[in-house]
Amino acid sequence: MYLLIFIASVLISSLSQVVLKKSASKKYPSIIAEYLNPQVIFAYALFFIATLVTVYAFRYIPLSFGPVLESLSYIFVGILSVYVLKEKVTKKGLVGMALIIIGVIVFAL
Repeated sequence: MYLLIFIASVLISSLSQVVLKKSASKKYPSIIAEYLNPQVIFAYALFFIATLVTVYAFRYIPLSFGPVLESLSYIFVGILSVYVLKEKVTKKGLVGMALIIIGVIVFAL
């Protein structure tokens, strides 16, 4: 149960990264507008929520699981980038994602 909560926090954090990248691709009239626009504020709010969820999950799961589960962010960002940013996934990217999934499964066993 708490592993799923931790994975949800990784997904929230990944979504935040994609929102920040989407915001960075736009042109803004000033530096202030670049950093204080709704997308950036929303992304940092998501980061804050992800942090709270991660801290909550760490109350119940071992700290050694953290870095392993955090590696799932590479997969989530890759998938979200395809759907939100319309990026292409390379063969190397797919191999890397598969290795991450295999590593998480091996560690969980």
